[in-house]
Amino acid sequence: MLSAMTATAPPVIVVGAGQSGLAAARAVRDAGLHPVVLEAGDRPAGSWPHYYDSLRVFSPARYSAMPGFPMDGDPDRYPTRDEVADYLDRYARHLGVDLRTRTRVTAVEADGTGFVVHTADGDALPAAGVVAASGSFGSPIVPNLPGQESFTGDMLHVAGYRSPAPYAGTRVIVVGGGNSGVQIAYELAAVADLTLATLAPVHFLPQVIRGRDLHHWLEVTGFDHLPAAWLRHIVRTPHVLDTGHYRDAIEAGQVERRPMFTAFDGDSVVWAAGDREHVDAVVFATGYRPSVDYLRPLGALDENGLPLHVDGISTTHPGLVYLGLEFQRSFSSNTIRGVSRDADYVVGPLAAHVQQAPAIIGL
Repeated sequence: MLSAMTATAPPVIVVGAGQSGLAAARAVRDAGLHPVVLEAGDRPAGSWPHYYDSLRVFSPARYSAMPGFPMDGDPDRYPTRDEVADYLDRYARHLGVDLRTRTRVTAVEADGTGFVVHTADGDALPAAGVVAASGSFGSPIVPNLPGQESFTGDMLHVAGYRSPAPYAGTRVIVVGGGNSGVQIAYELAAVADLTLATLAPVHFLPQVIRGRDLHHWLEVTGFDHLPAAWLRHIVRTPHVLDTGHYRDAIEAGQVERRPMFTAFDGDSVVWAAGDREHVDAVVFATGYRPSVDYLRPLGALDENGLPLHVDGISTTHPGLVYLGLEFQRSFSSNTIRGVSRDADYVVGPLAAHVQQAPAIIGL
């Protein structure tokens, strides 16, 4: 039960209205606090509307929903990009919280025991606590290779890729051996002269084991709940969920895989053996880093711009927590099926901080 002092405290501001932000809003609300969700985009769906057209969720619908709000339709199907975006829209309406779209957060500063959140519109909003749930889609990682600035072909990160149609009849290299890299290489190979370039051979996990989706086994074995510290020793290389097509395509040569090239040279790439080859486009499927630059003024990030935290709880500022970081607490921390567990975990100490803050400042 909240005290009268806590009831008059500023809101807890949640940055981002994707799956992590909405999970945070639910947990903050259920803790008896007042969440205000700030979303830079025009709808509460996070990065989902901006992914490539053919993307489907890697987990079936029964494992891809928020608590108490199941997805419609066949629970064993793999929802599409647009289905997930629409689902998050509906979930946001279901929550009924204060959610403001087209509101980009530019900086967060400390203010006594609380914070001031600055937006691109010039507003300065007081906050009793802050949940950084802004995802990573806005911060794609692109490696810097020799000669890259001189490359005359089309070069993009998978964040900017939508469909294979613009690349029909061209020479394309996809860089990256994770799920996105392999999926995009597979669909491009149908229309383009395609090579998948990776640092190491691609490792696969079957999507279905003994007639059940992998996520069933992750749940019943407890793997989904293993601490992240253990997982860093167990999961040393990325694994691609194989629908039964990807491994076969690579082994049959339908998708050519080569070790990563070493440099760009004008309109070409240079392979490790020294051979030079003309390329029309290079698509980097090389991951993302957390989009949290707005926390730099607060001093909450390390020298690489990464959050200083333990299990999503800031080690620099009480009342600041994170959601949706990869391996934040578990294998599923940055997924729809796992983020709500993390939300409940991090909102506990955040709520305690908010409840104590009025007494600390003598209100």
